[in-house]
Amino acid sequence: MERPPQSGLVLAYDDTEGESAAFVLKALSDEGYWIPVIATSLEPRPTHVVEAIKAGVLDYMKLPLRGERVTQAISRTLTDADNHVMARRRIAEARDRIANLSPRERQVLDWLTEGCSNKVIARELHISPRTVEIHRANMMTKLDADHLAKAVKLFFEARLGDDPTPEIGANAA
Repeated sequence: MERPPQSGLVLAYDDTEGESAAFVLKALSDEGYWIPVIATSLEPRPTHVVEAIKAGVLDYMKLPLRGERVTQAISRTLTDADNHVMARRRIAEARDRIANLSPRERQVLDWLTEGCSNKVIARELHISPRTVEIHRANMMTKLDADHLAKAVKLFFEARLGDDPTPEIGANAA
């Protein structure tokens, strides 16, 4: 990690006795990078494979590496990495939009995602239904949502980001 890569793909040896591929991902994340990682091991154990995948490793290969298998894994991993980056960007954009809501607009959004009507929300928040309508309209404008389904989708996209996957660093794009 003296000179972490800023692009490409990392093959990381997943040492069951020492540092793991998950350590590599964390070290990269701590430096502000997100780079796709393929873990390798002489004897991959299911628990280590699961731990690595949960940590964000995009593939796991048994050593020794074989040419065609490596080529396929790299191709698949780079495609997965592109999808991962796009998903993380959607999450970040959704979070940014929701962060711009006032506390009351956020409460209205929370209740709307539960399927509540304006009248029910008004009762729960001890405000008038008309006030709920105003907060709802302001929320929809701030979220750039032309219908409720789009606002609810943004809400859930932002919530999906509550995983341990590292954030995209400034140099990861």
